[in-house]
Amino acid sequence: MGKRKLTRKQAWRINKIQEERRQRAEKQDELVEQALAGGELGPEQEGLVIAHDGQQVEVEAKGETRRCHMRANLESLVTGDRVVWCAGDPVGVVVARQARDSELLRPDPYGDLKPVAANIDQIVIVIAPLPEPHPSLVDRYLVAAEAVAIAPLILLNKSDLLDDANREDIERLLTPYEDIGYRVLRASCKSRDGLRPLQAALADHTSIFIGPSGVGKSSLVNALLPGVDSRVGELSETRQEGMHTTTTGQLYHLSDGGHLIDSPGIREFGLWHMEREQVETGFREFRPLLGHCKFRDCKHEQEPGCALLSAAESGEISDLRLQSYRQIVASLEEEGR
Repeated sequence: MGKRKLTRKQAWRINKIQEERRQRAEKQDELVEQALAGGELGPEQEGLVIAHDGQQVEVEAKGETRRCHMRANLESLVTGDRVVWCAGDPVGVVVARQARDSELLRPDPYGDLKPVAANIDQIVIVIAPLPEPHPSLVDRYLVAAEAVAIAPLILLNKSDLLDDANREDIERLLTPYEDIGYRVLRASCKSRDGLRPLQAALADHTSIFIGPSGVGKSSLVNALLPGVDSRVGELSETRQEGMHTTTTGQLYHLSDGGHLIDSPGIREFGLWHMEREQVETGFREFRPLLGHCKFRDCKHEQEPGCALLSAAESGEISDLRLQSYRQIVASLEEEGR
């Protein structure tokens, strides 16, 4: 498996940060083990991680939330994890992580897979008219969702920003997804249009909002959960990109049942840990056509007898999606795949 290439300066900085974290963690681990050995902590009990912040997590149990350290050598924790923990004064300790039903993964700067959230059954991909949505980013999210078999939902937020200048382009972007069976919703926190269908789609699920900064994920949380007061950021005037406001995943309970995780804005969603064949199968409408090209190593670019090219020419699959697939594969090759 290829790794993402780092500059010498980037590698030095990452190693320095990791060494500082390791030293802090070792010191904290010593204190935790002393507390466990000395019987200073309460009995073991089950809980749910509702937020992760550095070397500590917030654990919810029996309607109360407690801040906890993580025991030495404990597997990494993310929002949504079910854990076993012990109460302490003033901070508790997570001693074990229970098995995950599912996890959303993305590669870190080294190319190693790191979980973003656990035990989710629905991924809500949030886009907006501004910042301008790009098919390749939406498709990266979809490929990641397909790879872990978690149902995706595409949400166009800030629908009140649709006008004669952008409506046609936005609909041209969304239509292919609806045609191949993805659920697409439209909503506006400002006008409150579409919030009821969104609430119904979230009910009885554990969902995660993902999408680039500035698309209004935190505004959606505030609209769906009055009183939460999640921080909201503005768009950068010069780049029309969102400024990060959410810095760690936070889990909220929905009044209609189910849970919602608001994730930090992700401008890029790398897939360089995947092989080209995995990306192919991540495009669900490609699957019936795979293996039917004239050449077994067909790259679906300009080869004669390509099943995907023929399907795009006939309108069976979207040419936009095929272009997006090529862009993703090209990015894999740039990373040394």
